[in-house]
Parts: sequence; structure tokens; C-alpha cells
Amino acid sequence: MPVSIVPLQGFATGTDTANHAGPIRHISADRIRMRLTFWGAAQQVTGSMFLLEQGDYKILIDCGLDMSRERRQDDYVPTWEPAYDGALFPFDASTISCVLLTHAHLDHSGMLPNLVRAGFEGQIYCTAPTRELTTILLYDSANLHSKKAKALSQKKTKDKAAAQQFNELYFADHVDEVMDRFQQVSLDKPFQLTDTIKVCFYTAGHLLGAGSIYLEVTEGQQVKRIGFSGDLGRYDYPLLVDPAPFPEVDYLICESTYGNRYHTDKGDPVDIMQDVIQRTCVDIPGRLLIPAFSIGRTQAILYTLNRLYSERGFEPIKVFSDSPMALQSTKVFTKYQHQLNGQARKFGQEHNHLFDFENFEFVADPDKSKAINDYNEPCIIISSSGMIKGGRIEYHVKRNIENPYATIFIVGFAPEGTLSHSLIQGQDKIYNEGKEYQVRANIERTDIFSGHADLNGLLKFVGQQDKQRLKHVFLVHGDKEPMLDFASKLRQEGYAGVSAPAPGEAFEL
Repeated sequence: MPVSIVPLQGFATGTDTANHAGPIRHISADRIRMRLTFWGAAQQVTGSMFLLEQGDYKILIDCGLDMSRERRQDDYVPTWEPAYDGALFPFDASTISCVLLTHAHLDHSGMLPNLVRAGFEGQIYCTAPTRELTTILLYDSANLHSKKAKALSQKKTKDKAAAQQFNELYFADHVDEVMDRFQQVSLDKPFQLTDTIKVCFYTAGHLLGAGSIYLEVTEGQQVKRIGFSGDLGRYDYPLLVDPAPFPEVDYLICESTYGNRYHTDKGDPVDIMQDVIQRTCVDIPGRLLIPAFSIGRTQAILYTLNRLYSERGFEPIKVFSDSPMALQSTKVFTKYQHQLNGQARKFGQEHNHLFDFENFEFVADPDKSKAINDYNEPCIIISSSGMIKGGRIEYHVKRNIENPYATIFIVGFAPEGTLSHSLIQGQDKIYNEGKEYQVRANIERTDIFSGHADLNGLLKFVGQQDKQRLKHVFLVHGDKEPMLDFASKLRQEGYAGVSAPAPGEAFEL
């Protein structure tokens, strides 16, 4: 796939987001030095993948799965959009020297097995918690791919899209090969990647082990400094430490997921959880369903429930965590609890366990998962996925959506096209496997458990930069509207060079 060489510009609206008088230069055939190409999370949220090249040395920052390519229609039947004309990547994977992995989530790590399949022979640098959480996610993804492969092989007709999808599936043995490539790094401790490239992962606060990446690249007598935000966390989040101060750079690649939004819920998450449980499980003998991602979000909720029961004397209502992955990842959070925030560490010392409490049960067996719905007392069911798109939560929602004594508590981002978004918008019926269900359950939501920095947090992150030194800000990992709004806000704040690169767009730094 050829590199796109076009003037810096915004989206198809024609909105110019660049300062063309600035120092950003496109690549010319006769003069190639350090080059940055945006292959993923470009003008969209998912699929983070950025290629930084210094001569023959090529660094891939994240290697994420583009989850936007699998879409669901009204009947929730998956469709697939092919990419790269049958190739796994738009570049030769065998030429990639190394990968710097910001954190474990699949939209940042989910294509690593395919990178190895395509010929990558280098090392993957990340923190120890990121390695362990990525392992859990990739093996789970491989299991889902095995099921998809079986379904695709049973299709009577195989069109080009189906063949492409089959080609992109990876399995457990492919994940085995990835695990041998990891090299552990420590947060906030710089290391020399090559004789001309120094790297440091700074605490990002988005997930256990997550980092923002700082690079110093020496070219002759000149040192260029580049920063990749990764996914930024919010301040005062349950369990996680705040994002660390980030050094000044010449070029900043910054996420923009919440580029035009502020978190609305403030204060202690325990207060919000207590209010919801009181109204939905105590005042009425109801059932509370909490769709939550198994890695990160579930642990924050379990910790909050533990605080509610342990610190406030709230009578423990039965809690089910219905996710084998949540059980595995909770063990990782427990193992690395010394890397959590001070409040969580203190609570763990005083109560011996962050995530275990009276009347709590992890559910791994599929049959026991279904049997939860036969539990007739008030209870809380925490299950994945957080957007009610796949996972066991779909079954629980289907069984409870017509129950007026049930409540579905949306605690995370609900993008358009997901069931969680439809429920928040007040949709009065849903469809699952061709059957119509009336929405009689109550719908509640909060953003207190959102793991992304809002506009204030993003501005605080960029605000650490010297406006005179910072040559350019590249916005990534955001939908069209918040990205453009954030670009406009940054220009109002005095940052002259701001752009939103298109997929495949490349720049000389």
C-alpha cells in the first residue's frame, strides 16, 4: 500500500487543522530522515499503530486490532470490511525492528500475533503488568478466532471478505510465539534502545502498567524528542495512580477520545455505587446488571464494592463476577498491587484483599453462568463486555431486559452502534438472534469509572509542553467530532501546529 503524500489537512470536511508555516515536512524521495507514519487510530478511536523510522531502524508504537472493521447491523449479525487488499499489514512486517507497546487493550495489542505471523522477528517492549494482561487478552482473542474459523469454514459460500477475515485469524500457537518476544521495562526509568534512541515509559494512569512513551532520537548533532500519549487515564481513579508528569517534546502524538467532553460525575465512586444499589437492590428486591470490561473496569468496580461493604457497613448483597478473564486479570492486579495508588495499597494492607469480600463469587463455568439468572434474591451481576457487544453479558441482558425489577447500569463509554448506546438513548426494544425484546428494565449510567482523560485531562497533558518548543501536535485515537473540537481548542490555547493525520499519511520530523 503506497504512502499517502498529501498536504496536512483535517477530515473530508476540508477543515484545515495544520499550520503549514510550521516545521512539519512531508517525505521527499531524495531526502528521508526520521519519518512517522500513521497506520492506525488515525481519524478513528481504534487500531492504534504508528511507525517511526530512523533509516533502516523501524519502531512500531502499538500494534492494535481495528475493531471498527467488524460492525453489527440491527439484527447484531457481524459484517467484515477487508483491509490492505488481502495483506495483514500495509508494510513489510519483517522489516520492523521492535514494538513499543503502551498497554494491553486489544485495540493496541491485538494484531501482535499477526505481526509475528507476517515475519516480525524483533522484541516487544512493555511493562510487566502489560505483558501479563496482554497474554490474557491475546489467548482469549485466539479462542474467539478459533470459533470464528469454525463458523467461516461451515459457510457454503466464501466471498472475498470472508476469505480475508479467515486470513486474519490467529490461534493459540501464534500467541505462544508472541510471548517469547516480550522484553520487560519499568515505568519512569529511561533505557537505551539503540546508540541513537533513548526511550522512557511514563505512567499513563489508564490501565495497570500503561505508559506514555517518550523518545530521544539523535541525528548527528541534533536531538529530536517525540512523545506518544498512549491512552491517558483520569486523575483520582479507583486503584490506578495518576498520570505522571511528561517531559517536553518537539512532536507530540496525543489521543483525543474525549476531546470535547467532560466527565459529569464527580466525587467518591463509593457514593454513586451505594446510591444505585440502594435504589435497585434494597428499596426494591431487584437485580443490578453491570456490563464491564474484564480487565481494568471490573477490578475498579470490585474494589469500590469492597470499600462500600468494608468501610460503610453496607449489608453485602450477593455479587457475581461472571467472567473467566476477570478472574485471571484480577490475579494480575493483586500481584502488582504495589503499583496501584496509595489509597488502594493502604486499603489492601488493612483489609487483606482488594477484591474479595463477603457474599462475592467469581463464575467461570458456562453452565453456572447461565444458572445465575435462577438466583431469586437481590444480586449484582458484573460481566463483560462493557459495551454489551459479545461476551456473557449479552445473555444476561437478554434474560433480564423485559424484567421491570432489573436495572442495567452502564459504567463505561457507549459508542454508537453498540447496544449500550441504544439503551442509553432510550430505545424501547432490542433484537437478539432475530428475536425482539421489549425494554422494560431500568437503565442507569455513570462516567465515574471511565478510564479515559476528559477534555480537562487532555489539556492538562498537552499543557505540560512549552508552546514555543513544541513544533507540532498530531491528534489520534478519536472520532471525527471530538478530534476536530480538540484541535480547535488547542489552537485557541496557543498551539500553532495541530493536525489529524489520515490513515497512511507520513511526515518527516
